[in-house]
Amino acid sequence: MKSVLIGSVGSSKEMLEAMIEVGFPITCVFSLDEAASGPVSGYQPIHELAEANGIRYKKFTKINDEENVALIREIEPDYIFVIGLSQLVKKEIIDAAKVGVVGFHPTALPKMRGRAANVWQVLLGIHEAKVSLFFIDEGTDSGDILGQEPYLIEDTDYAEDVGRKIDEAASKLSRRVLRQIMDGTISPVKQNEEEATYLLKRSPEDGLIDWSLSISEIHRLIRAVSRPFPGAFGMYDGKHQVILWRAEMQENTKYIGMNGQIAAITEDSMDIVCRDGLLHVTDYENVDGVRMFVGHKLR
Repeated sequence: MKSVLIGSVGSSKEMLEAMIEVGFPITCVFSLDEAASGPVSGYQPIHELAEANGIRYKKFTKINDEENVALIREIEPDYIFVIGLSQLVKKEIIDAAKVGVVGFHPTALPKMRGRAANVWQVLLGIHEAKVSLFFIDEGTDSGDILGQEPYLIEDTDYAEDVGRKIDEAASKLSRRVLRQIMDGTISPVKQNEEEATYLLKRSPEDGLIDWSLSISEIHRLIRAVSRPFPGAFGMYDGKHQVILWRAEMQENTKYIGMNGQIAAITEDSMDIVCRDGLLHVTDYENVDGVRMFVGHKLR
């Protein structure tokens, strides 16, 4: 059996580590080049792990470039694993796999197919979640499911916590599915299209805080798009970006002010008035380095 792994993030590394541990035959690893990793949150140079274990690898910028497609065809893989890649692979790569192309998604498919799943789950208040391995087809995360593994999102979890839990669940699931592929017991299950929902893409500007929302909604946004994502932010005096990386919700018994108004500030923290509480920010970034004052607003 021959296989190819294509990836760029933590779940890609988890899959490669699982392949190495269970002795799954890996013919070549395609790893996103560091030079192209800037826009990729949670980037992992999986070629380093491949090299350390004597596994053939190729770094790429665009996986659909003809040289990459040609090499994959030359390998004639039974399975291609596309794990943790934001680029869509074209039909020529999908068709190169004799058995199928395996993808990964951090939700309980067919629910929440699509983009920015980690972020959307926090924003939606999802607690009981699952990661999925499935066969990639020409639809959006719509192929037959190979396996799922549960994980729990707490109301105190930030993006990095959710990412860690996803990686842990992916590690367990990958080992189980790889062993089933190797011993011939894998049994793909078709997705129920009637239950499918779709997540649309998010952009960094979607992190702009609407101070008319409840404090719990604002807090969820901060947690959802915190590091390694671009962050939730307000505009000081409407001009200067201030990123709020971490915060706590508190009862406001002391300050009377407008939504988004700074009630107290130090180098390490600030308190911001919300409509139903006080947001105590414990980690923030003053992007432009402007001097900020009590009484001024984040808009």
